[in-house]
Amino acid sequence: MDIHAQKPKLLHGGIVGILLTLPLIALLYVGEAFAGLPFVPFDVFDWVARNLPGSVITFGIDTMVDTMIALGLGGDLDSNAKIAERMMALTLFVTLGIVIAVIFFAVMNRLRRTENAYVPGVIAGLIFSLPLIAMSFSVNISATADTPIQLVWLLLVFAAWGAALGWIYSELAGARIIKTKADGTTVEAAVEPINRRQFLVQVGGATATMTVIGAGLGSFLNNQNATPAPTAVASADGALTDGSGNPLPNANDPVVAAPGTRPEYTPLADHYRIDILSGRLPAIDEATWTLPITGLVANEVNWTLDEIRAMPSRTDYLTMSCISNRVGGTLISTIKWTGVSLQYILDQIQPTEDAVALKITGADNFDEFVMLDLIRSDERIMLAYSFDDQPLPLRNGFPLRIHIPDRFGMKQPKWITGIEVVSAWEEGYWVRRGWSKEAMVRATSVIDIVSTDAIYEQNGASVVPIGGIAWAGARGISAVEVRVDGGEWRPAQLRSAMSDRSWNIWRYDWEFTEGSHTFEVRCVETDGTPQIETVAPVRPDGATGIHSLDARLAAPAEDPA
Repeated sequence: MDIHAQKPKLLHGGIVGILLTLPLIALLYVGEAFAGLPFVPFDVFDWVARNLPGSVITFGIDTMVDTMIALGLGGDLDSNAKIAERMMALTLFVTLGIVIAVIFFAVMNRLRRTENAYVPGVIAGLIFSLPLIAMSFSVNISATADTPIQLVWLLLVFAAWGAALGWIYSELAGARIIKTKADGTTVEAAVEPINRRQFLVQVGGATATMTVIGAGLGSFLNNQNATPAPTAVASADGALTDGSGNPLPNANDPVVAAPGTRPEYTPLADHYRIDILSGRLPAIDEATWTLPITGLVANEVNWTLDEIRAMPSRTDYLTMSCISNRVGGTLISTIKWTGVSLQYILDQIQPTEDAVALKITGADNFDEFVMLDLIRSDERIMLAYSFDDQPLPLRNGFPLRIHIPDRFGMKQPKWITGIEVVSAWEEGYWVRRGWSKEAMVRATSVIDIVSTDAIYEQNGASVVPIGGIAWAGARGISAVEVRVDGGEWRPAQLRSAMSDRSWNIWRYDWEFTEGSHTFEVRCVETDGTPQIETVAPVRPDGATGIHSLDARLAAPAEDPA
């Protein structure tokens, strides 16, 4: 008896790859939410991002940011960037599923095998799984299940994916049984070939149902386990205060922000977040977490978080910005930090004479080096454990992160899990990828709003409030100037800063003129150094240039009264 078959097309393999990989993603999502198992799609994307050359990563980031800005999604850039990264991770995983399915169909077609393709399918699923499992185990920081359980789970789900692939291939092949007589003639006993389109529609309906159910269940379980989002504290009149409900340090300053200017004190839930993780946050248990400080020290320590919180503390109102923040971007926030001065830490551990730097490592495998001479010269460098008088949220670096004045966020590890005192400085995570060695913040000024809804009358003229922020790290701001339609630069009012390292709110009241206008802003540092006006990209040292805003102003409607 011979067996002949109608070979499925490779296009069918691609379609099947999509139909099977989507429910696989949903199943992995349920496993993560229910039992703390790895979510492989995010891990694979993280692995790829960590191993790509820095120039490729930067090109990807720039392309993503440019696209979001073009689509009008730049207002909440950090959140939208995370969503975009996760979508890219899922797309990459589905693409891998398509490739494996197409290869499987091609191999099976060459083998002329159509019946009982389950075993080849399982083998294909396991081959698909092995490199992905290796990638996941090398970068995953969120899974809480025991490693053997993780391994068995992943092998099973990928084997099931492969078995389904083999079964669908056999069904699509639609085998025909041919009986051969003794005289050499043949009689065909044909099995009616299936309607492939109808079959794929049925499979698609089943996998879509599985995907929706899995995604919904995973989302429900994740929401049940999620920590409530931090919220801002507001005073009785609606003005933001610090986390204790107390007025801000500059509450009595006479300059009032233009209506629509960003909050002077960033609500905790709105503090920007940029990190190297595209997927899940690290799994950190406060009950078992400790901070080991080892290396070239007289006294090695392994402190608990409670022990660190019991040390002499300092509290500062601090502005921090990401080095990848563009001129006028949203990757900048101001909030109250509380922590322990690293000078105090050095006193406790007593570095040896040959010690030169601290190597600080985070749970996300991010690392950075901080020179001991810098720490000894600046008591403001701290290990922070609190934002806004609340425990540091996991999304912002719980349980511990560092603050270094005048440096962009790329130099300041979060989720700190260890410190080693070493004999030489080395390049940190982003420096190795071509970013700035020093990462000193650049002076910046931004127009937040032209308050067309707040036009008021002054000395018989209509006046439009314009407002925004200016910041130059610990160097401070002494002046802000505004220019309209390329005219003369005019001084703005400058509200005092909350601290020597927080931004200034500025305001400029401009006499209204109907029509389209271009507004520009620049600032001057405390020592008289002007903001750099020459345009430079974010890589490698941070963006520079003048921020501008176009607005069309219409004459205020007359009061019918």
